[in-house]
Amino acid sequence: MTRLALVRLTLSALAWGAEWSEPASVLHEFKPCVTYRAAVFKDWLIVEASLAPGWHTFVMDNERRAAEKLAGKPSLGIDQPTQITADSGLEITGAWRQSEPKDFSKPQIRWYSWGYQDRALFAAPVRLPGGQPVRLRIRGQACTDTTCKNVDVTLTAPVSVQSPLAAAGIDPSRLIPVRP
Repeated sequence: MTRLALVRLTLSALAWGAEWSEPASVLHEFKPCVTYRAAVFKDWLIVEASLAPGWHTFVMDNERRAAEKLAGKPSLGIDQPTQITADSGLEITGAWRQSEPKDFSKPQIRWYSWGYQDRALFAAPVRLPGGQPVRLRIRGQACTDTTCKNVDVTLTAPVSVQSPLAAAGIDPSRLIPVRP
């Protein structure tokens, strides 16, 4: 790779990174177990969760999915779903979408759960009057096989007029709808 191509690639990566919020991490023993970042790109709010090895987090519709599988039967419990709320004039104009989840269920003990390892994306179509940054609150749970941490973080998502979603390989239409 030529030096000029490397400089262009580096500058492109820096510009892409500048479009996202500062990361917000949940720590376990002083190490991040899950880190979130977000941005509003044109008419989409995008939230990314990056998980440390061995950790997983849960879909936005985890309770709904579990209730469907349980069909009225009792359960030992249900993992906390990911919840994302905005507090600054952001209007969600359509249904949330999320990455295709992995099934973590243990039917033999009536424990049903779906979620993500490594990385997850959550997206919603939005309208934002004024183009001001959006303050988000993300709640939920991140777990290993033996430990769970509550997720309760806030971050401020910048608003970008240009949408670098395609350049980053993010296509909200390829994410699956969150069940109401």
